[in-house]
Amino acid sequence: MQEIGVGLIGYGLAGRAFHAPYVAVTPGMTLHAVVSRDAAKVHAGLPGMDVVPDVAALVARDDVDLVIVASPDELHAEHALAALAAGKHVLIDKPFATTLADARRIAAEGEARGRIVTVFQNRRWDADFRTLQRLIAGGELGEIVELESRFDRFRPTFTDTWKDARTAGPWLDLGPHLIDQALTLFGRPIGVTTDLATQRAGAPAADYVHATLRYETVRVHLHASKLVAAHGLRFAAHGTRGSWMKQGLDVQEGKAVAGQAPAGEDWGLDPVPGLLFRPEDGPEPVAFVNEKGDYRLFWQALAEAIRGDGPSPVPASAGVAVLEVIDAGLRSAAERREILL
Repeated sequence: MQEIGVGLIGYGLAGRAFHAPYVAVTPGMTLHAVVSRDAAKVHAGLPGMDVVPDVAALVARDDVDLVIVASPDELHAEHALAALAAGKHVLIDKPFATTLADARRIAAEGEARGRIVTVFQNRRWDADFRTLQRLIAGGELGEIVELESRFDRFRPTFTDTWKDARTAGPWLDLGPHLIDQALTLFGRPIGVTTDLATQRAGAPAADYVHATLRYETVRVHLHASKLVAAHGLRFAAHGTRGSWMKQGLDVQEGKAVAGQAPAGEDWGLDPVPGLLFRPEDGPEPVAFVNEKGDYRLFWQALAEAIRGDGPSPVPASAGVAVLEVIDAGLRSAAERREILL
């Protein structure tokens, strides 16, 4: 098996919880170095790891084939392009870029150099989303006419970090996950209508977004807010045969943040089933058993793609497609109208 050497840019939450642990459990992948200004923090989680001072030092290493970009959002394009210029494959944590122009530049550079460029859309491997895909593929709901997809939080106190100061707020933070899932299910929408707002007094940027993706018959509503105390609802899917409602978030994020290693057959098992409402089955909803979520499948597919044994799990074109919707949503919010794609 071809050894894939990995370099990681950034050791914040994403690097610590969502990248380093998964590299460690992916056969044939080895993390060789981390770019960080805090070597002590890196060594607390990764004893003995090489910590390098900057991106240039990382991408110059001969033992690094894949560079993971887990730096602050506004640096994603700069760091991805530097890695590509050095001949490396690149995995970018979402968002793929902060502008559509940068997303297109990254994708074009990866294609020109023949390198794998992917974006970490791990929530394609959430238990609830995989369950929804099974419901749709099996016709359990009939023809889908409406989908509500939400990532809400209750964080009434904002912080002074760059994450709370994002100009686009949750549209650039959680929006890429919501959008990517919608595009995976239904493809490119006809139009996008978005409302952005700042609801916490004194907050430096938007903390609420509600967007509608318009298709010929389907309407997809994407929602993220930081002032929803009752934030249990994740999905509500409605079709010509019935509805499916799912409460609670996929468990993998919480386990990863708590420091649990992604291991074992029960990793990704969601204990909260969704409820299926179909008049043909009677007046009461029935529990619909979840598919198992598993982010490890993303990493395994990425390793296969780098070795030339399969397609990229999330091609660069998917990252560009998400940024097209984000860009349209920003224009929609600014101009208070639907933007056609």
